[in-house]
Amino acid sequence: MELFGSSGIRGVALRYLTPALVLDIAKAAGTVWDADRVAVARDTRTTGELFANAAASGLAAVGCDVDRLGVVPTPAVGNYCESAGVPAVLVTASHNPPEFNGIKLVGDDGVELSVDVLERIERRVLDDEYDRADWREAGATTPVDGVVDDYVHQLIEAVDRDAIADADLTVAVDPGHGAASVASPRIYRELGCEVLTVNATPDGHFPGRDSEPVPENLADLRRLVATTDADVGIAHDGDADRAVFVDETGAFVDGDTSFAAMADACLEPGDAVVSAVNVSQRLVDVCADNDADLELTPIGATNIITRTRDLHEEGTNVPIAGEGNGGVFFPPYRLSRDGAYIGARFLELLAAAGGAPVSEVVAPYADYHFVRANVEYEDDDERDEMLSAARAYVETADAEPNTTDGYRLDYGDAWVLVRPSGTEPKIRIYAESADADRAERL
Repeated sequence: MELFGSSGIRGVALRYLTPALVLDIAKAAGTVWDADRVAVARDTRTTGELFANAAASGLAAVGCDVDRLGVVPTPAVGNYCESAGVPAVLVTASHNPPEFNGIKLVGDDGVELSVDVLERIERRVLDDEYDRADWREAGATTPVDGVVDDYVHQLIEAVDRDAIADADLTVAVDPGHGAASVASPRIYRELGCEVLTVNATPDGHFPGRDSEPVPENLADLRRLVATTDADVGIAHDGDADRAVFVDETGAFVDGDTSFAAMADACLEPGDAVVSAVNVSQRLVDVCADNDADLELTPIGATNIITRTRDLHEEGTNVPIAGEGNGGVFFPPYRLSRDGAYIGARFLELLAAAGGAPVSEVVAPYADYHFVRANVEYEDDDERDEMLSAARAYVETADAEPNTTDGYRLDYGDAWVLVRPSGTEPKIRIYAESADADRAERL
């Protein structure tokens, strides 16, 4: 696809992403959906209202009434779409810096659109082909209140509130000034936790930290946990569809580690887990220990959603899916990422551990060594040469190959992956093993 990536459209606001482009995307989506009503929502970015207005105008121009949800977390949009039976145009750039913005499209089932629907919408944009309502058929706009309230209530009903409350947990929450600010602290309080917050004021400039919840951006949260005797820290990205954790000492818990721990708690023999081709060895091992299948897809949430849907149609149970960046799906709950729900499921894990600290709970999944190297290239010829060398090596290696997205070799207890970067002139090489020296050699 030319416009849509694995998680929608993103770019620097008012340069790549313009009001005119957002208008066209909304017109195309409204045309393909052929819906009477469509919701429009946004995260806290300063250009969010500008683009939400453009999206609302585009939808109204093709005859759709517009439900304006305002600033809400991405998972709250999914809940609204599912309960109201309407699709949505969501203005968000997720974890990207404040100068970025983007568009994500959600179906009337509360789930991001499949690749085939996105391709149809993209084709409408590229061909400049839309429905055109006359003045008597233009859509009306209605503000909608209570979207966050409804989301909070349904999430609390979906987890074991009594077990979490009985665990008497102190939770430090860092929404990163994003959309989680309006929901996550409230959710954990209503689950019976004592809640401390940092960077919890909605602010599209992201003054406290960059939106990506990676260790170098979480110094405030790590300090808060370490100095207040909090049991756990939870951090979100800008649109609140991811969650990562900090243990009781203030140490960052790798996303692959928390993913493996939560998977181990919910897998049964015969289940399947869906993850991207750069999946961690710790999840490979958890699936093997639970006699569960591991299905690998190209990197990106859209690909994981599509494969999970296919497996459900085949009758395969997929209790958990996702990637090691904090973006975990629990398909029986909803086939979309929900940062606050991920956090609540992790709190359930702590409650079940009977007072054991986070560091102890995740310890069985933490002793792995992950290596990533970037190799730059000058032009397409050099890129093709490097990928050809990787392909030749895979064809002769004594390991199980996977060419879903790049070239991956699985050795049973270790793996290596070579794939081109999606946005930069680099070849990325990943390797992981319980043995640090072996990871480096691979």
